[in-house]
Amino acid sequence: MSPTHTTARAPHTDSRAPQVLDCAAGLFCGKGYEATSVREIAQGAGMLPGSLYCHFANKEALLVAVYRRGVDQIIQAVQQALGRHQDPWHRLEAACVAHLEAVLRDDDYAQVVVRVRPSDAPAVADELAALRDRYDALFTGLIAALPLARGTDRQALRLMLLGSLNWAQTWYRPTGRLKPGALARRFVALLRAAQENT
Repeated sequence: MSPTHTTARAPHTDSRAPQVLDCAAGLFCGKGYEATSVREIAQGAGMLPGSLYCHFANKEALLVAVYRRGVDQIIQAVQQALGRHQDPWHRLEAACVAHLEAVLRDDDYAQVVVRVRPSDAPAVADELAALRDRYDALFTGLIAALPLARGTDRQALRLMLLGSLNWAQTWYRPTGRLKPGALARRFVALLRAAQENT
């Protein structure tokens, strides 16, 4: 297998892959992807580096696996929230609340999705971008369903909204006046008011 292959290896019966992933997610989140070594991940998982390669081909494969789990967790949270609403604005609001709560939760996987850019790992940039695109497609659909003014740039609106939500992990303070849910609702209310006043 070539060094840049990112597919996880077939798990052993006593697979410690979940433990390795948890350790990798914690280190990628805390130290950053580039600053984390395979040796540190293996040590944190209580195994030798050579044993780690029984589960994952390289550090890039670990990042893709961590990213995939993070994206899946956020998608699951958003889809669960959407199931309770029919109105397009209420659906967008529910998605934004679920998204913001997911990225601000003390969860290493979701944090890696927000903090690690595809360009940080050129060998797997396309795979990471594809995972992000799969999630972005949810918001593309939600914004497409909104009764917006003719000529509204829906793509720019999606990018602005997701950018605001993702950046919250940098500036948000738990001691602040607004909790994540209230903050997300405020974002959507501002967008809706701007449209209704157009």
